[in-house]
Amino acid sequence: MHEAMLYEKLENKKVKCNLCGRRCLVNNNGTGFCLVRKNEEGTLFSLVYAKAISACIDPIEKKPLSHFNPGAAVMSVATVGCNFRCQFCDNWMISQEKKITGKHFPPEEVVKAVRDNGCHGISYTYTEPTVFFEYAYDTARLAHQVGFFNTFVTNGYMTPEAVKTIAPYLDAATVDFKGGGEPEFYKAFSSVPSVEPIFESLKEMKRNGIHIEVTNLVIPRVGESLEKVMELATWIRNNLGRDTPFHLLRFHPDYQLTTIPSTTIETLEKAYVTAKDAGLNYVYIGNVPGHPCENTYCPSCNELLIKRFSFEITKWNLTRNMRCPVCGQEIPIMGSLHKSGYAYPYALF
Repeated sequence: MHEAMLYEKLENKKVKCNLCGRRCLVNNNGTGFCLVRKNEEGTLFSLVYAKAISACIDPIEKKPLSHFNPGAAVMSVATVGCNFRCQFCDNWMISQEKKITGKHFPPEEVVKAVRDNGCHGISYTYTEPTVFFEYAYDTARLAHQVGFFNTFVTNGYMTPEAVKTIAPYLDAATVDFKGGGEPEFYKAFSSVPSVEPIFESLKEMKRNGIHIEVTNLVIPRVGESLEKVMELATWIRNNLGRDTPFHLLRFHPDYQLTTIPSTTIETLEKAYVTAKDAGLNYVYIGNVPGHPCENTYCPSCNELLIKRFSFEITKWNLTRNMRCPVCGQEIPIMGSLHKSGYAYPYALF
């Protein structure tokens, strides 16, 4: 076991975890809601440090990150555990796993695997990276020392303290909303008491210069409200900036939510128009391979700049300094175009 970060010692050997928005009070010999942080005699420990349940090489577009090192290959790493209980989770086999399991894969070996496999960075993903924070933090610090970038794919339920702690080593984050951020939806379908910590976390990421892309899983009948899409897109514009990429993802039935059908293309297209009307420059439709709204267009002249098919870039039409070749509009993409040469997915274990 590895001593946890970001917790307070209280009376009677109790502790308060300050890692995620739940801020669990944990009794002696108890665990937090995530089930992977345990209080032993007044000391909080991570039970999953260096215990990777999955390691796989992915395209960065899978995260999805469309405006950060496009085409890059990333080493995706996860442990078991999550601080949500989403009834529709497509990685429920590992996110909801109650048994502590995984392969010993310490930070130095992760970074070595990144180098040996020709990757450009690391993505802490598949489950919630917040709950394996210490593992991600130590790995990210080592990765930065040798020139690799780090990204989180997260539900955003981190405390501002956690964001500030990881910020020096975290280059980008994909923050995943579900059902438009509707509070009652989160309570009913993800066992999340309040959505406010997500918005506070996003603002803290922005203050700390982390590249942010936001997704919203559009779920038929329970989360497809165009009003909520408008509210979320407007919040993003006002607090993160109109150039923040916003990905509208198609829902497919999974885990405990199998009676609801996949989101219709028409619904996604209406949500796309709604988000554009809210003033966002870069809106995408995800989980619909071949749809024209997978592509990046110039917000000034509508020139096709990056054409995609699913996670693959099939056409690149930007100048070297990331400008539109027609009107010269600067396009906010961090990093450069990479050529990985991988046939995805490529699993290490």
